Amino acid sequence: MTDPSPPAAAQAFDRAMAERYDARNAPLAPISEALHFLTRLALADLPARARVLCVGVGTGADILALAASRPDWRFVGVDPSSEMLRVCRDRLAEAGVLARCDLIEGEVAAVPLDTGFEGADPGPAGFDAALSQLVAHFIGRAERPGFYRAVRDRLRPGGRFVTAEICADPQGPAFPSMLRDWAQVQSLMGASPESLAALPETLRERLSVLSPAETDALLVEAGFGPPVPFFRACMIRGAHAERA
Repeated sequence: MTDPSPPAAAQAFDRAMAERYDARNAPLAPISEALHFLTRLALADLPARARVLCVGVGTGADILALAASRPDWRFVGVDPSSEMLRVCRDRLAEAGVLARCDLIEGEVAAVPLDTGFEGADPGPAGFDAALSQLVAHFIGRAERPGFYRAVRDRLRPGGRFVTAEICADPQGPAFPSMLRDWAQVQSLMGASPESLAALPETLRERLSVLSPAETDALLVEAGFGPPVPFFRACMIRGAHAERA
């Protein structure tokens, strides 16, 4: 995916591409496993019957990383790609967790504000946590505040947002070295020489890559408390914050 527009991203994922998605990302398994491990730690104190929203759920990797160890959690996954959701549904069914999951086609705004689940812990409607893993950098700078607010509005008071996104300061002194490291990551994923040569333009022009300081400021502006950085792998940065 290279287009920051969610509708275009949805069109890009036909059935064949959706089915190849996990295989293409397999060389990055150590990064994914570390991110999922630290995400579980960030959410360790959620209620026993927590409700979790996965934004840009893709093929369901984030749900699968949490569902096995938390058998009473319930999940809603939202994604603009119907083909990705079909693959996600198949994977969740194979893992035996589909009965605990609802899948919605669309953007985060398609998720009802008053989401609740039968048997969930009592309290205000809304989610105990929301995940957005490797999604936000596909959303344009102008739309990013609305995206973060939409996630915030679907959380309970004190609910936790965990986000991981390509995050770097293109004007910072370390950016050229970070770019070289990121090119190595892209090479592992099978990037062509042409796409590697275009990588600086892709990050600066076609994706919405913001600096850590700007990202954190937008999260606070959207109604979250101070973001807590908890993960960094090359240009991928993870942070969590609570709904203020």
